[in-house]
Amino acid sequence: MGTQKPRILPWLVSQLDLGQLEGVAWLDESRKRFRIPWKHGLRQDAQQEDFGIFQAWAEASGAYTPGKDKPDLPTWKRNFRSALNRKEVLRLAEDRSKDPHDPHKIYEFVSTGAGDFSQVDTSPDTSGGGSTSDTQEDILELLNDMILAPVPDTGPPGLGVVPEHCSQLLLSPNLENPMPCPNLAPPENPLKRLLVPEEREYQLGVIGAVAGALGTHHLSISPLSVLRCCCCSEWEYEVTAFYRGRQVFQKTIFCPGGLRLVGSEAGDRTLSGQPITLPDPGVSLTDRGVMGYVKRVLSCLGGGLALWRSGQRLWARRLGHCHAYWAVGEELFPDNGHGHDGEVPKDNDGVVFDLGPFVADLISFMEGSRRSPRYTLWFCIGESWPQDKPWVKRLVMVKVVPTCLRALLDMARSGGASSLENTVDLHISNSHPLSLTSDQYKAYLQDLVEDMDF
Repeated sequence: MGTQKPRILPWLVSQLDLGQLEGVAWLDESRKRFRIPWKHGLRQDAQQEDFGIFQAWAEASGAYTPGKDKPDLPTWKRNFRSALNRKEVLRLAEDRSKDPHDPHKIYEFVSTGAGDFSQVDTSPDTSGGGSTSDTQEDILELLNDMILAPVPDTGPPGLGVVPEHCSQLLLSPNLENPMPCPNLAPPENPLKRLLVPEEREYQLGVIGAVAGALGTHHLSISPLSVLRCCCCSEWEYEVTAFYRGRQVFQKTIFCPGGLRLVGSEAGDRTLSGQPITLPDPGVSLTDRGVMGYVKRVLSCLGGGLALWRSGQRLWARRLGHCHAYWAVGEELFPDNGHGHDGEVPKDNDGVVFDLGPFVADLISFMEGSRRSPRYTLWFCIGESWPQDKPWVKRLVMVKVVPTCLRALLDMARSGGASSLENTVDLHISNSHPLSLTSDQYKAYLQDLVEDMDF
């Protein structure tokens, strides 16, 4: 009979009482507040001991067996954080994970202390998706990494440099005001620009907070300008339209606020998203019957079929009367036998792509455990999905390729770009070509997954 998985709170209390893990310690005699070291995995001064608590929980919970399983620091850290966040009797009191000398987090019990949980923990240790607090913490960590991390002066983009004269300080529960030491922040993960919100997602509160953090009151530019230059990250899309299997349109474009597939130049300009006008079928089709049907489909698009990104997901909405079905398939053709993945909802938002599973599958692909992930969105407009039938017989099919995802897969297939002559462009705004080895690329992908919810 296997060993029963321990409850995290009694287990954590016992580890705090033992005091054998580096940086894991009580902060008060009442055993109510405690600290957990929280060093970024990509810091050049990161050591195995910095992740001792995460590995210990992975071993205790049965998620990792030394000598049998491959170490996975980002997953250990994410699972540990999620397990704590699901406990109603515990809260994050202070987040000092960006402290350049002693990155850590301080938690506290919201009841009388740890005594109530040393023996029994009745709150569930579920393995489901992250909570709202997990998502909020992901967003805050992402903003800190993307906006406040210093930009290195030399070397490939995204790789930080730690000065040799800055000695590593020992972890100490009593270290409250360390002396400043420059450039000890973790290097910025360039792939996290894939998650930076687009311009449409920013509200005045976020603008003010970020502008204040950047110290824009000392600059002769507006906070909004700083925010757009430093933060907004628009994906590039390659849009291709087919009428009865014939390619009639292709355009690659950055779309602030997303895009809308419309059938008329005179579409509603008050709607958000850049309109992409599908061409007049009379220019490319000779069959008058087919031409008339295609025109009817286009006339029913109304406000259009909207597609945009929010965080790690792509969303779609139908603004007209014309039904539309979607599926994620190959670049050359949709998977007819698989069927569609869903119908684009009318006047409601529907998820059509999630970057999280794509990146996780991409890592598995690099490890040789699965086929390459798909990233091409196909839309069948005005008719049912061509399941088990030739897709070239459908009147209007539109293919949308987020070119950044194509670049990620190309880089995985090539084993990483190892020289400046072999760089990869992410095809997002405000980004620079990347030059990464395969190991660096995989490490950045794993770090990116840690900032996502599933």
